[in-house]
Amino acid sequence: MKKKTFVVILLLFTIFMNSSMLIVSIITLREQISAERETVLAEHYVISSGLIGDMQAVQNRGGDVRESMEKLMRTYARYSQSRDNGFAVSCDGEWIWYSGVEAPKEDPGGLGEQTDQSERMVFMRREPAWQLCVYGRFPAPYQEYGLWYCAGLADTMEAWRGMKNMLFTVSMAVTMLLALFLVKFLDILFRPLREISVASRVIAEGDYHTRLQVRGKDEIAVMAEHFNRMAEQVEAQIKLLQETADKKQQFIDNFAHELRTPLAAIYGYAEYLQKAPASEEERFECTRFILSECKRLQNMAYQLLDLAALREMETEVCPVEELFRQICRIMQVKAEQCGITLSGDCHGEQAIGNMELLITLLNNLVDNALKASPAGSAVKLCAAEKDGQLILEVADQGIGMTKEQIAHVKEAFYRVDKSRSRAAGGTGLGLSICERIVELHRGRLEFVSKPGEGTVARVFLSGENGDRTDFR
Repeated sequence: MKKKTFVVILLLFTIFMNSSMLIVSIITLREQISAERETVLAEHYVISSGLIGDMQAVQNRGGDVRESMEKLMRTYARYSQSRDNGFAVSCDGEWIWYSGVEAPKEDPGGLGEQTDQSERMVFMRREPAWQLCVYGRFPAPYQEYGLWYCAGLADTMEAWRGMKNMLFTVSMAVTMLLALFLVKFLDILFRPLREISVASRVIAEGDYHTRLQVRGKDEIAVMAEHFNRMAEQVEAQIKLLQETADKKQQFIDNFAHELRTPLAAIYGYAEYLQKAPASEEERFECTRFILSECKRLQNMAYQLLDLAALREMETEVCPVEELFRQICRIMQVKAEQCGITLSGDCHGEQAIGNMELLITLLNNLVDNALKASPAGSAVKLCAAEKDGQLILEVADQGIGMTKEQIAHVKEAFYRVDKSRSRAAGGTGLGLSICERIVELHRGRLEFVSKPGEGTVARVFLSGENGDRTDFR
């Protein structure tokens, strides 16, 4: 691009400069020739007037004008030799006297036909040299005579050639100076583009931290700002893709790890039943354990299917009172078995969402709270509105979590207490499903917890106002 711009600009400037010099030289030549023409016409007039006076004097003395022409023209011949000019006199269509070694090549008869007594013909010729010629007929009674006069233009043409060569020399010098200036100017002008090219190559090679230096407020600076913004977006997207890939890899690793334990147990007990002699009671215990692990695998498969199936939903107005009532009814038996008090408190709020998915969401949150809580404690559901948002809370008095555990708790197959979760039959997918349900509702799920002080799970949704209701 830089080379093309340099060649095009230099070519256009060279054409413009040389054309300008050529026009100036042509105008100058025309002005010089015009000045020479006026001079030649004036000299022709002076010589013609003097010659007519001499011809009248000869005629008054009774002499023959035609025979006396050579004598009359001696003075003018000396003038012509000193100035490198030429003279010729015609009479009745032929040259009767001429200076130099030969007569003019022009036909005096033809010249006489093209002019009258009041006009003179001016023309240029190149052979034998550049000359400006004037021919004019004499007035009556000498109308059969005519004077041809030519002035040499050698000096004028030589001066013009010198001026022309000087102009084109100046043009070449200016062009060379422009070329040097243009190289430096284009180097400065294309420097930001080179920086962008280098930065683009570096980014393409994987270094997404590269940024351009923004100078000034012109179009190049705006382009640099847009490039930096694009680089930031690319870096953010690459980082997001890397995090997503890491999460997927972590999901696969955790999934493989989760499958390994029950499959190893199933394989071990099945191999024991096949190879070792066992009593009926031992066979019953082995098959019971195999069925238990198979059920855990089945639950994991169903939850994975649920997680994959959560793509879209139909929304409706969901009364929080009815939502809490169903959760308490579903989870009450398990809460009693764990020796935990389960209660709900709401103000008649209403959520905008899918009732079935919200029940699944709260079921998982309450189930996790029951698993983490000791006997004799309480799990409470609360609802409140703040700044146009509906906040659903599930609070327990369980073991709590550290900040690091909170950061990973929503990841698939992650367990705060792995032994407790497996003993309780958990798969580690419940909170991943909860997170997906909240995303479908365009909400937010967060946890507030400290070790030994319990956990509060908060769900932020859009909601509507209502009357307070307290139930158990």
